[in-house]
Amino acid sequence: RIVFAGVATQLLQVIGLLLAGGVLLLWVCWKMWRELRGQAAHSEQLAFSHGSGADAAPLQRKTFGQAAVQIVAADVSMSLDNVLAVAGAAREHPYILAFGLLLSVAMMGVAADLLGRVLQKQRWVAYVGLAIIIYVAFEMIYRGSLELAPVIASL
Repeated sequence: RIVFAGVATQLLQVIGLLLAGGVLLLWVCWKMWRELRGQAAHSEQLAFSHGSGADAAPLQRKTFGQAAVQIVAADVSMSLDNVLAVAGAAREHPYILAFGLLLSVAMMGVAADLLGRVLQKQRWVAYVGLAIIIYVAFEMIYRGSLELAPVIASL
């Protein structure tokens, strides 16, 4: 992420980067929504079949490749926003940038473990997280479109 942040500070000059990241994040949200709905339908099917004695169809598991692509896409698009925020706060101070990114990665690691346990017990939390990610995606798209508006107007 530190290398990514170094590159991102240079890419801050690229107009449309936030818009592209927001669109990518929306694609991740769509995939998450489909997965959450599939898990909910499978849970309902298990509850129904358990009560009636019928066997339920097993939930289709993701392949390693599918999971890896989804994780990388989510990480890149969400890291983009995180890196841009830290880079904007650090300005021209690379040591502060590195410290901020290391701190955010450590905090996300601790939070991910805690949230993983909560998500297994409380499925509704996943929908709250999805809503937050959708909000971030639309905000990135909005800010990115504001960057593009003057460029498009000048054409």
